[in-house]
Amino acid sequence: MKRNLLILAALVLVALAGIALCHYFAREDSALSSDVAGVPFIMRGEFVTLHGGVAEDVTGPDGISKTVVRYFGNEVRHDIDGDGTDDVVFLITQETGSSMYFYAVGALKRDKGYQGTAAVMLGEGIAPQTTEKGEGRSVVVNYAEKTADSTSINKSIHLVLDTKRLEFGELVQGFEGEER
Repeated sequence: MKRNLLILAALVLVALAGIALCHYFAREDSALSSDVAGVPFIMRGEFVTLHGGVAEDVTGPDGISKTVVRYFGNEVRHDIDGDGTDDVVFLITQETGSSMYFYAVGALKRDKGYQGTAAVMLGEGIAPQTTEKGEGRSVVVNYAEKTADSTSINKSIHLVLDTKRLEFGELVQGFEGEER
């Protein structure tokens, strides 16, 4: 019985934290930054703000493991939310021990600063090339990905922002829809 109550209490706390985070992010003024590289954003369900281009978090049961998130750059200015003003999409890295992951983040231009989006993972150990304006509200991130035989393959991901959830989705090129 106690175990069930503890599990229920933990679930309620997680739900409340999620609701609070959504409300915090939804209030435009509370999540604004005048600096693109310091805009608050969500990465893997966690709220992240870079200070001086870096955020560090000590993790693991031993308290020794460290995750470092860094501003990488490759900025492109483009209206990704359809409001008529140029927003900014840029790349960040997440270093976790021996791995480095790359993400794209949007900074939406608002009257009083920039509002961050959720970060979308591009890949592990990739070599970013360019970030460019795409068709309509989309952006294109070009990168090289290493294969098992140590060669590189050039890839592009076309991203479009879901303006309700402030999350990027991949725009599949050449998709003709479902066959009927």
